[in-house]
Amino acid sequence: MTQERSAMYGLASRIFISEMDEHTLSLLEKLPNFKELFPRYYEWEERQKRSRYKLINEVLNVDFADIAVLHLIPYETFYMREDGMIESGGANPVLQVYNDFGYRVDYEKARVVSADHIGVELEFMKMLIDAEAKAEEEKDEEAVAKIRAEEKKFLQEHLLQFAPLYLINVNEQARSPFYKDAAVFTLEFLLEDYEYLCGVSA
Repeated sequence: MTQERSAMYGLASRIFISEMDEHTLSLLEKLPNFKELFPRYYEWEERQKRSRYKLINEVLNVDFADIAVLHLIPYETFYMREDGMIESGGANPVLQVYNDFGYRVDYEKARVVSADHIGVELEFMKMLIDAEAKAEEEKDEEAVAKIRAEEKKFLQEHLLQFAPLYLINVNEQARSPFYKDAAVFTLEFLLEDYEYLCGVSA
């Protein structure tokens, strides 16, 4: 279970953090649950018609620019602040959480303007789950319980405060089935994962 959760957060983070590339798309299409995660994209005629290079550069990355840079804003503070501004400085509410866990955002690699980008927050959840897996291996039940409590809190106070709205907008506004499918499975997974964490920490 922990491994699957980590993989799903990693997958969603990668999709929403930056443009697609041939290597990553090839890996995605080889996933055993690819058809289940990307049903509309799987059936999409354009996927069969175009070379992977053209599909990525003429369709997917144009779509990514629309849903992540030009028309939609994938940052928590944009949704939470009354002035609709992105908090890119030290006052960003997620920074303290990241600092507590020694998590550092590589802004250059991620090419994000702020630590509360949806892709970064998803990656942080993956890091917490990997730490949970390590504690499970070491049979440290107290650490497992503490980390799960942090995962639940982070979902409650951060990701679930803005990600559903952002992902619903992506599903409505994306032009390609790829990002529509990604938005749907990411939203469903976040809600399921929160439900799971509520169950295990009850």
